[in-house]
Amino acid sequence: MRSLLSQLAGGVRGAAPEGVDEQAVVRLNAERPVREVLELAGRIGESMLALGAAAAEVTDAIRRVCRAFDLECQVDLTFTSILIAHDGSELSPGVTVLRVVRSPSADFDRLAKVVVVAEGITNRSEPIMTVTDVARDEEADLRDELHARLGAAHRDLDRILTARRTYRRGFVTVLLSTMAAAVAVLLGGGVVSMLLAAATTALIDSAFRALNVWKLPVFFLQLTGAAIATTVAVLISILSPYVPDDLSALPPALIVASGIVVLLAGASLVGAADDAINGFPVTASGRLVEVMLLTIGIVVGIGGVLDLARRLGISLVLFDLPVSPWPVAVQIVGAAVASAAWAMASQAALRAAFFAGVTGAIAFSVFVFVSGSGVAPAAASALAALIIGFAAEALGPRLRIPAIILTICGIVPLLPGLAIYRGMLALVNGEQGSEGVEQLLQAGLTGLALAAGVTLGEILARRTGVSGRVLLPGYIRRSKRHPR
Repeated sequence: MRSLLSQLAGGVRGAAPEGVDEQAVVRLNAERPVREVLELAGRIGESMLALGAAAAEVTDAIRRVCRAFDLECQVDLTFTSILIAHDGSELSPGVTVLRVVRSPSADFDRLAKVVVVAEGITNRSEPIMTVTDVARDEEADLRDELHARLGAAHRDLDRILTARRTYRRGFVTVLLSTMAAAVAVLLGGGVVSMLLAAATTALIDSAFRALNVWKLPVFFLQLTGAAIATTVAVLISILSPYVPDDLSALPPALIVASGIVVLLAGASLVGAADDAINGFPVTASGRLVEVMLLTIGIVVGIGGVLDLARRLGISLVLFDLPVSPWPVAVQIVGAAVASAAWAMASQAALRAAFFAGVTGAIAFSVFVFVSGSGVAPAAASALAALIIGFAAEALGPRLRIPAIILTICGIVPLLPGLAIYRGMLALVNGEQGSEGVEQLLQAGLTGLALAAGVTLGEILARRTGVSGRVLLPGYIRRSKRHPR
């Protein structure tokens, strides 16, 4: 009996041995190809989730890969794991595969390449073999072809995931500094403000690189970055009486706000809202907790430095930002630069970064136009985000750029860095506590408005048929036999 099972498990072809059900032989021969297909689908999904893709896109990619081989599968996805189950049928066994997602980190260039690998499997024009065909094949030629196809996909993934990052770490620091300078332009700062914002962000990123040696959690990195930005603002307040008049007019809030926007850009509130609305509450909860921790780290860093300054007798007051020395056209260019710089800092290719910059310019233009007509900032941000979400979902697949690159980078010019700083400063001052709470609530409302607007725009693009892709509503069984 053991010898017989060994022969069957080894994939011996031909007629079933006497006394053994032929369907049992087919089922046993089909188990290995089923598992191999599920493992490839799981690895693709794991890579996409770790590189920053939304849960709905990851689930859809997994199901499409399985469907390409005529496999029906159930996918259970959380923030850190993926479970794929094939229930089995008369001719194929039930198989379950688990993948654990470790250390998620946005890398848009690799994400785009992994999506291309998935599309290469699912968008074939010729019929693809099914696991049933492989199990029934008497000459093992289909099994060899299946191994070759799956092996090629695994090699492509190996090449993508082990390749060097698109941009070196030092250049990423330059990109983040450029982004901070562009945000300073959006907030009304002049040339000196831009230079100080860029220098502060370079200092923050250098501190991150040094602290990464200790493998500190991101919470402490965010706290440190916010504390550094606020310390620079405190020093500006101390030195302002002793510097030339053009520097004494420099608002410390602008430097802090620019640094906060850079720190907030890494918090995927849009991804959390997208997962929640699309029916992935566990994944959304994980992302939301991460966003909350990152934001709390920023708030604690700001509040700690401001409180220490107050105890040392250093008075800080809320300044109204000066009227921008730049025309609106220059600010729109600044929005484009900020979005493109963040895309490249997240390892997006030049082409993707260009379109991300265009998206950011559109978002800021809509915001300026709508808010200029008297609409509340949160509502104006939501409308701008809705247009970005719609455009990204409609054009992203046609441009062969993951929509998440355009949406996450496009809303960067609208992130509420200034409101967070003002809220914390008002709370620390004590007499303006209610104003501080109002500012923090305004910042939270703006963040939720951006996330909801982007997600609604994506949904509208899919429902109206404008989207370049349509997520699978469910498994639709097909039976395309490989030509024999």
